[in-house]
Amino acid sequence: MQGLYSVFGDKRTLFLRVLRAYAERKGAGAAKALFSPPALRDAIAGFLRHAVESATEEGSVPGCLMVCVAPLVDDAEVRQFLKDAVAGGVALVERRVCDGISTGEIPSDFSVTTRGLTMHTQLGAPRKTLLRDAEEAAELVFLPRFKGWVRDGKDMTR
Repeated sequence: MQGLYSVFGDKRTLFLRVLRAYAERKGAGAAKALFSPPALRDAIAGFLRHAVESATEEGSVPGCLMVCVAPLVDDAEVRQFLKDAVAGGVALVERRVCDGISTGEIPSDFSVTTRGLTMHTQLGAPRKTLLRDAEEAAELVFLPRFKGWVRDGKDMTR
């Protein structure tokens, strides 16, 4: 019987492989949540919901390997991987927001973040509370800011 390291490599190599697999799985779910609904409001709510659900999955520790653990690793390749992963995530959100801008759903200065929900997970907030917060965040992003927003003579809040 072969040992774990002889099959998968040393601890560092194994950690990098796990990190990549984790990012691919979580990233695919985030992209699906962000690009599946046609309405941007639903996409943002789904994206925030995904952040909460993936950070509070039953049987897993609260938080996220990418946000909570990997940043603590003092390794240049891990830091570069995280930097690239964040850039890729930002690019996905920017692409979805650009779609919303081009359809006239939002003005060009729109932005969104999920890190706050993940950090609340680390602090022990219950999943039900975080899911409610995700929905409220989507409402906060759209309703107060764009109340009475008019584009090309059309009320865009209705």
